[in-house]
Amino acid sequence: MGSRWYALIVDAIDPERLARWWAEVLDQQVERVSPDEVVVGPDRDGHPRLVFLRHAEVKHAKNRLHLDLRPDDLDGEIERLVNMGARHVDVGQPDEAAWVVLADPEGNEFCVIRPRR
Repeated sequence: MGSRWYALIVDAIDPERLARWWAEVLDQQVERVSPDEVVVGPDRDGHPRLVFLRHAEVKHAKNRLHLDLRPDDLDGEIERLVNMGARHVDVGQPDEAAWVVLADPEGNEFCVIRPRR
């Protein structure tokens, strides 16, 4: 029997703030809040979840794992995310890339990928 993906864990200086940001980005729910852990998921029984854990250190290097988002409207979604507090990041992606690299309010990189044509 294999494993099933349950959750992605994200270290955060302010886990509740970051969890609520990602819940809005992904149109998901904040399921559980405690001082050191906040869980975001598609619904009570849905998977995978994002779990934000309190971690005192700020991020220092490029993520080794990141989320890729694929919206229906790339430009509209980038504008929405930047208006929510994301920022553009250069991680060495080519100018003609089919994705845009952004960082969330705590600096975690993620990609927004062009819709399929």
